Amino acid sequence: MSVTRRDFLSYAGAYALAPHPLKNAKHGAKRPNVVMIMADDHGAWATGAYGCPDIRTPNMDALARGGARFTRSLVCTPVCSPSRMTYLTGLLPSQHGVQDYLLPEDSRGPSSRNWLEGHLTYTEVLARSGYTLGMCGKWHMGKDESAQAGFTDWSAYASGGGSYRDPVFVRNGIETPVKGFREDAIGDFALEFLQKQKSSDSPFFLAVNFFAPHTPYNYQPEVYQRPYGESKFSCFPSTQPCAAENPELLPMFGKRQPKEAYSALVTSIDANIGRILERLKDLNLREDTLVIYTADHGWNAGHHGVWGKGNGTIPLNMYDESLRVPMIWNHSGRIAPEQTVDQMISSYDFFPTILEYLGASIEHDPRRIGRSYAALLHGGLPERRDRLYFEYANTRAVRTATMKYVERTDEWPSELYDLAKDPGETNNILHEPSYAASSNAMKRDLQQFFQKAGAPPITAWRTTTKQKLPWESSLIGPVFDKTKVRYEQL
Repeated sequence: MSVTRRDFLSYAGAYALAPHPLKNAKHGAKRPNVVMIMADDHGAWATGAYGCPDIRTPNMDALARGGARFTRSLVCTPVCSPSRMTYLTGLLPSQHGVQDYLLPEDSRGPSSRNWLEGHLTYTEVLARSGYTLGMCGKWHMGKDESAQAGFTDWSAYASGGGSYRDPVFVRNGIETPVKGFREDAIGDFALEFLQKQKSSDSPFFLAVNFFAPHTPYNYQPEVYQRPYGESKFSCFPSTQPCAAENPELLPMFGKRQPKEAYSALVTSIDANIGRILERLKDLNLREDTLVIYTADHGWNAGHHGVWGKGNGTIPLNMYDESLRVPMIWNHSGRIAPEQTVDQMISSYDFFPTILEYLGASIEHDPRRIGRSYAALLHGGLPERRDRLYFEYANTRAVRTATMKYVERTDEWPSELYDLAKDPGETNNILHEPSYAASSNAMKRDLQQFFQKAGAPPITAWRTTTKQKLPWESSLIGPVFDKTKVRYEQL
């Protein structure tokens, strides 16, 4: 597919050259509704549309066939709270001030704070331009029990984690116990919100934030477990745990039950996506609704000898499986079907992209380094990006199509991978003489990028956040060193 130069310039300029602080969609054009579905811990590899025949995802696969599937969508940070902050604000962790997942005291209750305060979110822009916003499921960005960021309909499980059985939600300020499976409850709340939009003249934005397939693996209804009774789990690499594996996750490594649970939880998301799509169809809203499916970060399930995400190892890792997520855009009649897009995109690109796609724009903020990829959704060919940047506490990285450089503070080793020769990131070539020029160039580029973004040197990363970090908490573990760290016990 191709576009004219005039078309391309109109796509590229819609965001950057907007003449007003806030602009609605073009006159005469119906503004699309949006259902934004986000999973937690769902690696792109664990989806039928991305090549895994073991895990049952028929609704995700149908969305991919009917729209645009991005094959190299990577998040800026491979852990939940900072990644979700970046999606919403377009800012890096060192800019928005959340460098790791939020502990309970920072997520909910009297000692919590709204970590988004002072940072413009794309959802606030949409609310100001006339959208009705609903959120159901996981928030994990502070003051989780309270509607914020432009949302007016709020059904939150106000914690970063917890049991899948018999959850208690906070629905518009009222604690509401629910019997049964948490992900199905999130689906129920989504259907209720959609039903209320049937007679509304305003466009809506619905955030459906599933917890699955995050731990704990304590409960999945039998209907979601059933497909995996005889599964060979061929998409889960048969490896030995690496030396850096987080000891809190080590008991899950290589076991059948965690593989079954992870797969069943992915399928539970898919089943609820099916319910949402069916309700949109029943309400005659499907043609007017953009549906997006993605995740806050990826997951290793034996990849690299790791069970976990960025904090699945000590030190923190930046493996592609930790970073790479499904990213599917589906909008009948507006996004052509069966598109496979291989250009690298980041979670910090989502902010400008969703605003451009919906025709809402704001004044340029030089802190946001993301680029809109809306042109790609219409078959456009914008200038090809050659690198992405990543940040997670004391670990930063830059990735090109063929190389990845990972830099850590002095107590941990840095890494360099030749992705063209070693796509599995198995051989750290940082100190090989033949790669000296490449490593020095990527190190300079990484440091210059963060300096330009207003971040301190990596040695001073701790000054970028006021949160209590997991390894500083008595709940999680008092010391973050090479011998002791606790995983998310929320």
